[in-house]
Amino acid sequence: MKHYSLKLRKILLYDSLYYILIILSLIYIFIYSKTFILNTNYNKNNNKFYLKINNYIIDGNKLSIDFDNLKGIYYFETKDEINLFKKNYNLGDTIEVNGTLEKPNNNTIPNTFNYKKYLYHKRIEYILKINNLKKVKNNKSIPIKIKNYILKRIENIKNNKYLYAFILGKSSYIDIKSYNNYKINGVTHLFALSGLHVSLFSSIVLYILNKLKLNEKVTFTITSIFLITFSFIASFTPSILRATIFFILSSVNKIYYFFIKPKNLLYLTFTILIFINPFYIFDTGFILSFTITYFILLMNEKITIEGNIKSILIVSMLSFLSSLPIIINLSYEINIIGFINNIFFIPLVTNIIFPLSLIVILIPKLSFILFILTRVMEKVSAFSSSILNITLYFQRLSYIEIFIYYVLLILSIKKNKKVLILLLIFVFILYIKPNFNKNAYVYFIDVGQGDSALIITENNKSILIDTGGKLSYKTESWKQKNKEYNLMSLSIIPFFKSIGLKKIDYLLITHGDADHAGYALELLDNFKIINKYTNKGRKNTLEKKLNINSLEESYLKIDNIEIYSLNNNIYNNENKDSLVLLIKIYNNEFLFMADADKEVEKSIIEKYNLKDIDFLKVGHHGSKTSTDMTFINKINPKYSIISVGKNNKFGHPNIETLETLKNRKTLRTDKSGTIRITINKNEFIINTYCP
Repeated sequence: MKHYSLKLRKILLYDSLYYILIILSLIYIFIYSKTFILNTNYNKNNNKFYLKINNYIIDGNKLSIDFDNLKGIYYFETKDEINLFKKNYNLGDTIEVNGTLEKPNNNTIPNTFNYKKYLYHKRIEYILKINNLKKVKNNKSIPIKIKNYILKRIENIKNNKYLYAFILGKSSYIDIKSYNNYKINGVTHLFALSGLHVSLFSSIVLYILNKLKLNEKVTFTITSIFLITFSFIASFTPSILRATIFFILSSVNKIYYFFIKPKNLLYLTFTILIFINPFYIFDTGFILSFTITYFILLMNEKITIEGNIKSILIVSMLSFLSSLPIIINLSYEINIIGFINNIFFIPLVTNIIFPLSLIVILIPKLSFILFILTRVMEKVSAFSSSILNITLYFQRLSYIEIFIYYVLLILSIKKNKKVLILLLIFVFILYIKPNFNKNAYVYFIDVGQGDSALIITENNKSILIDTGGKLSYKTESWKQKNKEYNLMSLSIIPFFKSIGLKKIDYLLITHGDADHAGYALELLDNFKIINKYTNKGRKNTLEKKLNINSLEESYLKIDNIEIYSLNNNIYNNENKDSLVLLIKIYNNEFLFMADADKEVEKSIIEKYNLKDIDFLKVGHHGSKTSTDMTFINKINPKYSIISVGKNNKFGHPNIETLETLKNRKTLRTDKSGTIRITINKNEFIINTYCP
């Protein structure tokens, strides 16, 4: 037996063994992701289901429930209904649900969050829109009862939003303003359960057990049980699992003197997790956790990282550099001095706030201390986000660019620090990359029931025609979401950043209706806008808030693009006064009709000799008030673009308009998503981003 033990130790010391495991893991991921078929056997025609609650989140009046292979959505009618749900429903309960199954959609705006893929990687095929629900069976599982006890305990504690984050891994309960400040500061990783929290939790448990002078094996066994329990409470998130499995393997390595390198233990952890669930590779927390840990272990081979301020700065800088490509492809922006904030936030969270959160679970009366400390943290974060904020926007990185980046980073750590200069030069090249692209682009952005089109010139100047938007209605405070994101913040702004947009050179608001200009104020909060213009008619409240000038010139030339303003009459009507723009890009003509009606169309064709237009942005979302047959026959468009929302309440586009356009190539944003037209001197190419 001893002979086999020695042989095993010898085998485990070979680095090549772990390299083989990594290669096998990657092959398995590739094969699995290509062959996996999501088939949950739910019948789309059914409207009654018996399901077990695996997890849930209440955000304002919205209830999101995780079932097996299903995501349920329900909206509470009253605040009392929320309280009744919290009182009567628990994890593990079986409920009867009446509702309809819907397929999730792909992202219709390029480079933005793809909810359909996200759910697919969670093995969820349908979204269940719940009409009503009732409990039919209580949970009987003891581990889930323990989890329910902790959940209910947190729900009953005042000022509990950070308890949700630190104990349950639900950072969505932190309000949007505070979370955005943390994001700017580059410290959001502290508020999503990760290896840092597992490390701290294990340190606390080990400290207590060592004081009891228990046997080493007993100490590590008890600590491992605590960590597995913690992972269960946190719903086995991949980053928590990574840290827990790595701790257990490290403990076994230490107790039995295997002398396996920490880096190889990380490879082994990766392999175990991938064979548990290959789709973990698509989880951002999983990728960040492994990447940052790998580079910290790599650095540890060169120097010993201790717990002083200098070490915190080294780890923070290394975490920043190792996660940079991932963060760029996640949010397309980097605060280049954000790592400095970690000198304050990491010790505060790890040494005070997180341990205090664990204590508050045991002694809820101490929650007021946690509230005071987190309020101080929020104030410091708000101040820091405005002072220590040098944010750069990056275009989405390719796999080749990411590979080159990490090769340079590894070489700078292992071989020569001078390689770091090459790495920084490479990052600078990535930053200015948009300037190398000499194509022009026109994007008809899917903003739902609204209008927005972005034009990028050959020299990377930007012209935005309308922003999209929607009417906002006052709702009771309890119905409002903790993170109230709209389309602009969720998709449009990330999309602009993903294509390397650093400012808006020209904002042209055709008229002040909310569906054309509603997001303009939020756009101003996120981008510098050099020039902004609207039509010559009277300005409404929104246009006055924008402090926007009328476009007096009838002609603008921006790089290779010529813009002609065609509607110079003043009707004192929002739609009639719309800017009507003829835009020439190389040999292609685009006619943007905004919400102009048939009277304006008639005036324009009488005044201008318009014919054989390449692209017509159809007026007023395809309403019957626009798109007269005489007008269409006169301008003879090759392609007609209708910007319209899916199943909108106005019934756009109108049947009459579709009949007028029936013999022409027509694209609609509700069916094709965002429409991108790539243009150079020789040709144009049309791409769509369908739901």
